[in-house]
Amino acid sequence: MRCLVVDDDELSRNVLADLINETDSLELIRSCEDAIDAFNTIKDEHIDLVFLDIEMPKMDGMEMLRTLSPLPQVILVTSHSEYAVESYEYDVTDFVQKPISHARFLKSVDKALRRFEESRANITSKDKTIFIKTESKLVQINTEDVLWVEALGNYMRIFTPKGKYTILSTMKDIASKLSADDFVRVHRSFIVRVDKIETIEDNYILINQKQISIGKAYKEELTKRLNLL
Repeated sequence: MRCLVVDDDELSRNVLADLINETDSLELIRSCEDAIDAFNTIKDEHIDLVFLDIEMPKMDGMEMLRTLSPLPQVILVTSHSEYAVESYEYDVTDFVQKPISHARFLKSVDKALRRFEESRANITSKDKTIFIKTESKLVQINTEDVLWVEALGNYMRIFTPKGKYTILSTMKDIASKLSADDFVRVHRSFIVRVDKIETIEDNYILINQKQISIGKAYKEELTKRLNLL
């Protein structure tokens, strides 16, 4: 699962980062010292799990829970137990008091993993198609036909062998509709279907004669997804 740590205390962030990096099922995408930075990251990146402190400057963790929709899974890690009851109104995965032990961390992660697997198990064949609105009509697209998706300001352009479709959306919203098993983000502005990649050379991907840049921040994740010999 792709994780985000949000805590204004550097030591707490480092402790959680170390625990995440020691856990094979987790990947730390970013560590944020305030909720506003985290809020923007979640809007821009695909995040599965947030480790969230409550009392922080600018915007506290509870305000972030109230403001952000849809929410990734959230594990609250805080020294303020009085927020426990309210937090569960937002369907948080777990509420953990600081200081967090390795055993308690793994127990929370196990809860999150079970939820994550349950959500994946609920994916049906219907999810192999998406409907997009273009020119005042809805068009059904089979996601197996999608070659890549490109961000253009406030718009997204979906490319298929039959043509391209421009819609008003965000990278995060598009990513949530596409299977994480089949698609990978390779740049701030590009998501590609892995099985459509023809060649990779230097920092470029070739798909259907289109050369797509690989961003430095996404190169490691892409390499993990490739079935290398």
